[in-house]
Amino acid sequence: MKQPIMSFLALAALFLSSAAPAQQSQDFGEYVVHYNALNTNLIPPQVAQAYGIVRSSNRALLNVTVLKKVMDTPGTPVGGNVTASGTNLTGQRRDIELREIKEPGGAIYYVGQFPVHNLETYVIDVTVAIEGESEPLDVRFKQQFYTE
Repeated sequence: MKQPIMSFLALAALFLSSAAPAQQSQDFGEYVVHYNALNTNLIPPQVAQAYGIVRSSNRALLNVTVLKKVMDTPGTPVGGNVTASGTNLTGQRRDIELREIKEPGGAIYYVGQFPVHNLETYVIDVTVAIEGESEPLDVRFKQQFYTE
């Protein structure tokens, strides 16, 4: 049952983040990091409950997944040490605690929640350290949140 729910969460997060820049991924050669952030009140109640997500217009969810490129496939999910932080435009920095979610079908997601205010813009930094790789994958993106 969780496989369809998490798949829905991933798809919903991608589509609901339409106010963000069009491409929500970054290519690192052998790997692609997919990411997005959205208000948690946009997540259906049953999905939020299943994954322990607090629904609120004043909370955001960061969702990160890493895929290793494999010819003729969408890619293979890869785990690692994923850390994130956000800095608003006044310079206030907030560490975003991420937790790993592994689905029975092999999907791996890293999700974390953090408080936001109306019209607040965050610069979000994500670092992915993959076992066996010498350099981490660093992603930076900007996201504005609307709570009203």
